[in-house]
Amino acid sequence: MRLGWLRASLRRTLALVLAAGMLLASGVALWGAWRSAAGAANAAYDRSLAGAIKAIDANITTAGGGLGVELPYTLLEFFQLTAGGEVFFRVATEDGLVEIGNTDLPPPEPALVDGRPRFRDALYHGQPVRLGSYARVLNPPLAGHAERSRVVIQVAETLTSRLDFTRTLLLEAVARNALLVTLALVLMALATGWALRPLARLSREVQARAPDDLTPIPVQQVPLEARPLVQAMNHHMARHQQASEARRRFVDDASHQLRTPLTTLATQVAYALREAPPGPTSEALAAIRAQVDGATRQVNQMLALARADAAELRTETVDLVALARELTRHWWPRAREAGIDLGFDATPNGLSTPAQPVLLQEALGNLLHNALRYSPPGSRVTVHVTQDGRDALLTVQDDGPGLAADELERASERFFRGRHARPGGSGLGLAIARAVAERHGGSLALQPGPGGSGLAVSLRLPLAHHRANTGFP
Repeated sequence: MRLGWLRASLRRTLALVLAAGMLLASGVALWGAWRSAAGAANAAYDRSLAGAIKAIDANITTAGGGLGVELPYTLLEFFQLTAGGEVFFRVATEDGLVEIGNTDLPPPEPALVDGRPRFRDALYHGQPVRLGSYARVLNPPLAGHAERSRVVIQVAETLTSRLDFTRTLLLEAVARNALLVTLALVLMALATGWALRPLARLSREVQARAPDDLTPIPVQQVPLEARPLVQAMNHHMARHQQASEARRRFVDDASHQLRTPLTTLATQVAYALREAPPGPTSEALAAIRAQVDGATRQVNQMLALARADAAELRTETVDLVALARELTRHWWPRAREAGIDLGFDATPNGLSTPAQPVLLQEALGNLLHNALRYSPPGSRVTVHVTQDGRDALLTVQDDGPGLAADELERASERFFRGRHARPGGSGLGLAIARAVAERHGGSLALQPGPGGSGLAVSLRLPLAHHRANTGFP
């Protein structure tokens, strides 16, 4: 769960992992560059320090029996200018009896080899210095000294120039590494985008498919690393297609096995009702007939809902205005019996969409049945066909009791019945209409009628010339 945000994007994961690795490698490289720069600065400046020691050594004399140094001040000033800081020197016998120069310089290493200078970092008066020490045998020796007496020469310089040189090399390394890291990240982003192009194309193709298109995805069009995922998707779609086929077969079998006995029963009850004399028997037969009619409608609605969910969608170009007008005329006799004024209003322009006409008729018929069922005598029910942007709206508006605000959101749920529902309904009419609309790439909307009275139920369907971008056939 903690790494869920990281797994959400392959591009982000690669960027973070590679960036972290490159930054770590860059840090190691900069540490190595700093060590190399410090070594290069010491090597260069130590040679200059050794030159100053040799210059002082060349001016040491013992001809008078004592230790003398003819200090080349011009050379020392030049060396100090080169060092970019202060320069200190000390010339002394190994026993320390004779000392010339800065006598408080740190002592040399205890085991100096003749003729071989040694360099180390030290502190002098609280500031870091680079100290070079050199020893050789005095020849001739000092008066009164043993033949193996040695002279020690020390030269120290502050680290200003060395640090500036090291800092310059390090900044160049930082700039070079930053440029390389930036270039690598840009190349990585471009390479990742290029490598993920087949997956992006596959995503667009899958999104553009129709809801019932379960044909396998060609695995040859995706990289080798993504083929197991595509194969798993194909396996899942094959299982889903098998389940859909089983549901379709069940719907067909149920349609035949349920409707035939119900129709036969209704016919027999009608015949018995005509032949039965008035009285309790006739009343019982009438009640049976009402129950059979209700059961028949419920079965028909459940089968219609199953078809809307699972049946194969075979579309054709449907003129929505003509379909709605013809269906409204079909319901006029029922409206006259109920004393309701059923009207029709449509846009003058023809509105067409690829759809299955039987399903649209089923959906709109359920909306008309609900409107006529719950509208009182003398009220008005109107079917509107209009265009709203890229969609067509098939709206059934009535003057009935409507639905409360808290019932509008749940009204299209299966088997939901509002407070004003009459006995005998199944609560599937709006669910069927919503299923049909969604199957065709649309939606179902409910809202109060004009002035807050009644109910307006709209089927929203994409128009034919806008279907190309919706992913529906």
